[in-house]
Amino acid sequence: MAIQQLTVFVENKQGALVSITDTLASNNINIRALSIAETEDFGILRLIVNDVETAKKTLTDKGYLIKVTNVVGVKIGDAPGKLTEALGVLDKAGINMEYLYAFMTRTEKHAYVVFRVEDDDIAESALQNAGFHLITNADVLKL
Repeated sequence: MAIQQLTVFVENKQGALVSITDTLASNNINIRALSIAETEDFGILRLIVNDVETAKKTLTDKGYLIKVTNVVGVKIGDAPGKLTEALGVLDKAGINMEYLYAFMTRTEKHAYVVFRVEDDDIAESALQNAGFHLITNADVLKL
């Protein structure tokens, strides 16, 4: 049930990010969530998009190094302590958190949180057993 995330390695220079977003927009790719971490020389751009295969192909054709990674997406209430609940579930299940980022939905009072963890299956099972709704690729397409 994991969702797919694109990881794009980007030079840390003026115009690099707009080149990526322009390429995606020109190919009718809609960005649903993103996160970027940078160092002095390059950045790591993580994206959830509406069409992973087309995005991967178009960016690869432009010379970008792309990696597709499965991540766990979970819907949580937009209220204090809800993220802590989800993180607590993963912690109790002994799951290491590599990174996370969140994005708000347009019409619901929920946030979607994307977790990169050591074991997707265990994380998904633990979260579902605790009553959390997992995000699927179909959910991403509806955004």
